[in-house]
Amino acid sequence: MPVRHFVKYTFLQLDRAWLRLEDAEREQHKLEFMAACEDFAHDHLLRAGSLIGTRGDADMMLLTQAENLERIHEFHVVLQQSGLMKWCTIPHSFLAMTKPSEYSDESRLEVRPAHGRYLFVYPFLKTRAWYNLEPGERWRIMQEHIRVGKEFPSVDLNTSYSFGLDDQEFVVAFEADNPADFLDLVQRLRTTESSMYTLKDTPTFTCLTMSVERALGALDGTALRVASPS
Repeated sequence: MPVRHFVKYTFLQLDRAWLRLEDAEREQHKLEFMAACEDFAHDHLLRAGSLIGTRGDADMMLLTQAENLERIHEFHVVLQQSGLMKWCTIPHSFLAMTKPSEYSDESRLEVRPAHGRYLFVYPFLKTRAWYNLEPGERWRIMQEHIRVGKEFPSVDLNTSYSFGLDDQEFVVAFEADNPADFLDLVQRLRTTESSMYTLKDTPTFTCLTMSVERALGALDGTALRVASPS
């Protein structure tokens, strides 16, 4: 039986007082943070993104994926021991799982590795009226939604499910090299019948995908002087 995965999106906001620390102390904090990420990424998916310049309430995003929730828990316990996390808050956090789609033949039991320059993430909730529709009617409505998505082949979608696990029902993450393509897709989706059953699809996070090392360097504009192990 295919194994489903837990997916966690963690958004970090840095206390600006951290920027006034000495260079050496800031570098040590970043190295500790990166070491925790590298340990997890050795045998699990971990992706990073920077939100410097795109959001006012988050500076960095970590996407982690594992077959069990305990491993994600352990990673965040270790991450909290880093010096950097003592200066961070987590203003947004989304927990979900993968599962096959009810409306498409595509199996999404894993969030696929990054290939787009940008990752657009947001929580998603449907109205109660949506769930009162007959299954066949929901399927019909979603086929239009899927057709519109295929009009934008440069935008790739990863959907994960949060029912009972977190405050939202879904977490969606779109990948694209051109933000304009994603903007046009979202505007087009607003015209579909399925959008009438959207209860909430904000906040939206525009993340520049990059290595953990680069995302850490973006926090203070200072690249790490000690390269990460290969």
